[in-house]
Amino acid sequence: MADRVRLRQEAHRLDPVVLMGQSGVTDALLLEMERALRAHGLIKVRASGVETAAARSALANTLTQRLSAAFVQQIGKILVLYRPR
Repeated sequence: MADRVRLRQEAHRLDPVVLMGQSGVTDALLLEMERALRAHGLIKVRASGVETAAARSALANTLTQRLSAAFVQQIGKILVLYRPR
């Protein structure tokens, strides 16, 4: 619990490093997210192409499984993911 609070605090100052558009989850998007997670550990993803909260929640589940990352939080269209370096 304390780790999640700390990660949320750290994520507050971050800008999104990956912007997801209408194409959805592509191999190129996953590769870019993989690079960002390796480099930073904690990233924000802007899911502009996903309109509903339920769809963004499903997207977060998909991304965490495919990238072996942990979901930290969702604020609007911004998803925060974490994977220790």
